[in-house]
Amino acid sequence: MRHHLGSAAFVAALGMSGLAQAQTLTLGMQESQGHNIYVGAEAINEKLQELSSGEMSLTLYPGAQLGDFRAMAGQAQVGELDMFIHGHTDLNYMIPELTLMGAAYVLPSFEAYERLLTTSFGDEMEAKYLEQGLRPLDAWYLGMRQTTSNRPIESLEDMQGLKLRVPNTDFLIESTKALGAQPTPVAFQEVYLALQTNQVDAQENPLSTIQNMKFYEVQDYIAMTSHFMAAMHVTVSEATWSGLSEQQQGWLREAVAHGGEVSDARTFEDEAKLLAFFQEQGLSVTRPDLAPFHEAMKPYYEQLEERFGEGAVSSLIEQTR
Repeated sequence: MRHHLGSAAFVAALGMSGLAQAQTLTLGMQESQGHNIYVGAEAINEKLQELSSGEMSLTLYPGAQLGDFRAMAGQAQVGELDMFIHGHTDLNYMIPELTLMGAAYVLPSFEAYERLLTTSFGDEMEAKYLEQGLRPLDAWYLGMRQTTSNRPIESLEDMQGLKLRVPNTDFLIESTKALGAQPTPVAFQEVYLALQTNQVDAQENPLSTIQNMKFYEVQDYIAMTSHFMAAMHVTVSEATWSGLSEQQQGWLREAVAHGGEVSDARTFEDEAKLLAFFQEQGLSVTRPDLAPFHEAMKPYYEQLEERFGEGAVSSLIEQTR
């Protein structure tokens, strides 16, 4: 059963007549057409039009057409963008506590994350979103992040000195350092070229993203490091939400949940079959012992607990196990 973020919808009046008004909402994302997240967004639009008998629809802006997640978040906060899809930890620059979920090996699975959203921690995070003028509607699975490289990774020792492309987020940078690799931030749309030209030795992403962005064309190995559970949030501008009637809010919630079911089903299916695809493309798959990887993260966990309080990381790990 899917977990839907957000508290009960409140009623918003629409005009003096009280009649529902036609709404075409804008939805931005960094994922390109064909990605499972984009397919899910298309499913939102289809379901929304069906539920509303054409009264509501979406205009989709994939492939970072509106900028990265920071740019889209800013647009949504001021009501210039109605909705956007972003990583579940992306907004840690405005909600620092999200950093706790970004450290490697804290979240072991999407199911564990869904459980976490039902706890007091999930309620606290939702409240912090609302304080920022944003309302998260649903969480979608993106996949466990794995590591592709131009040399085999068979143990923690093989991570030492590896120039690993990571997003420009502090928790992935610090996690990479803790594992002994050299974090190298590169913009998402530039990763393929960076791998092709050996600007970096490796990158880490969910299997579906590795396929969608064709990173397998410029890498020789894939290591099942499973270091980070990647989920996406479908988030609506609170300004947009408050301008919808209760019925329209219900349509939107139902449509977003449907889109998540479509996207998640594809992603879980991909994870079951993509390793075979990558091997067919000539990549070698390695499965390093992850116990030393977990152990290497402890100093970083201690740093986080110094920042967020004793037990901040250990309590999340306990709740997700």
